[in-house]
Amino acid sequence: MDIDINTTMNFDYSETQKMVKASAREFAEQFIRPHVMEWDEKQTFPVELFKKAGELGFMGVLVPEQYGGSGLGYHEYIAVIEEISRVDPSIGLSVAAHNSLCTNHILEFANEEQKQKWLPKLATGQWIGAWGLTEHNTGSDAGGMNTTAVKEGGEWVLNGAKNFITHGRSGDIAVVIVRTGEKGDSRGMTAFAVERGTPGFSSGKKEDKLGMRASETAELVFDNCRIPDANRLGSVGEGFIQSMKVLDGGRISIGALSLGTAKGAYEAALKYSKERKQFGKAICEFQGISFKLADMATEIEVSELLLHKAAFGKNAGREITKVSAMAKMYASEACVKIASEAVQIHGGYGYIKDFPVEKFYRDSKLCTIGEGTTEIQKVVISRQILK
Repeated sequence: MDIDINTTMNFDYSETQKMVKASAREFAEQFIRPHVMEWDEKQTFPVELFKKAGELGFMGVLVPEQYGGSGLGYHEYIAVIEEISRVDPSIGLSVAAHNSLCTNHILEFANEEQKQKWLPKLATGQWIGAWGLTEHNTGSDAGGMNTTAVKEGGEWVLNGAKNFITHGRSGDIAVVIVRTGEKGDSRGMTAFAVERGTPGFSSGKKEDKLGMRASETAELVFDNCRIPDANRLGSVGEGFIQSMKVLDGGRISIGALSLGTAKGAYEAALKYSKERKQFGKAICEFQGISFKLADMATEIEVSELLLHKAAFGKNAGREITKVSAMAKMYASEACVKIASEAVQIHGGYGYIKDFPVEKFYRDSKLCTIGEGTTEIQKVVISRQILK
C-alpha cells in the first residue's frame, strides 16, 4: 500500500464521521424513501429536496465553512453519498454531481472573488450546479469537442452544445469546458461558469433513461452566448487539465454511489432471503443463496476499503489518479454484479416493481459508465502503473 511508514489509515470512523453518516441515513429514510418509486416512475427531479439537503450541509460537504460549506473531508463525503444512494441511487448521483463536479471545480480553480460569488449559493443548496464536458460526438475524446468560445473584447462568445449533463435543465449555474484553441490540443480548452438566465444559454433534450430517473439529465445549448471574462475559471487553455483533476475526485463520488447502491441491493436481498421460506426453511440457509450473500458482502467490503484509501490520499493532498480509478472501477463493477445477484435471490419477485431490487438493478449500470467507463479506468490505471 502506498502509505508513509509513519502515517497509517485509521479503520474506525471518527465521531464526526459517525454523526455525518447517521444524519445522512436519517435524511434518506425520512425525506427520500417514501417517494422513491413515485419519482422514478414520473422522472421527477425533486428540487426542493436538494434545498433541504443544503440546509443539512450535504450540498457543500467539501466546501470550507468560510464559503458556507460543511468544511469536511472525503471520508465524510463518501458516507453522505453512500447513505443516500443506499435508499435512492438517483438522488445520490445528483448530490455527487453537484458536489464533486460543479462545486468542486469552482472550489479548486476559481479566484477568490468567484468563490465568494458562487460557492455560498452552491454549498447551501440555494443553487444547484451542473458541469459540462461531454458532447454528442466526443464522449471520452474530449479533445475533439465542437463547442467553442471566441474572445471579443472583454467577453467570450460560446456556441455549441453539451449532452448527458446532470441538472442540465434545473441547474442554476454550469461549469463548462469549451474549445478556445485547436481541436486535439490538450491546452486548447478553457473552463467557464455560466449562470442560468444568461442570454443564449438554454436547455435542450431531457433524456429518458433506463435508471437513475429522478436525476435529471439534459443538454446544455449555447447560441451566441456572451459571458464576461470574469466568468473564466483559471487561465486560458487550462480547462482540460482542470477537468482531469476534478475527475480524480469524481471517481471517488461514483465509487461511493456504487457502494451505496450495492449496499441497498444487498440489504434488500439479505432481508428477503431470511423471510422467504422454501422446503420448510429460509432460503438463506441453502448453500446456493448463502454463498451468493458471502460474495456480495466481501465485494462490498473491498469496495469500501479501496474508496477510503482513495479518500485518505485525497485528504492528504497526494496523487490519487491510480487508486481513485481502481476504486471506481472495482466498486462500480461489483455494484452491477451485486444488484444482479439480488434480483436472482428474489427470483420472480426481483423482476417486479413491488420489490426494491428491480430499481437497484436498473440504476446500477450507470455506475460503470459515469465518470468514464470501466475500459477508460483500465486505461488510466495501466498508464499509471507503466509510468
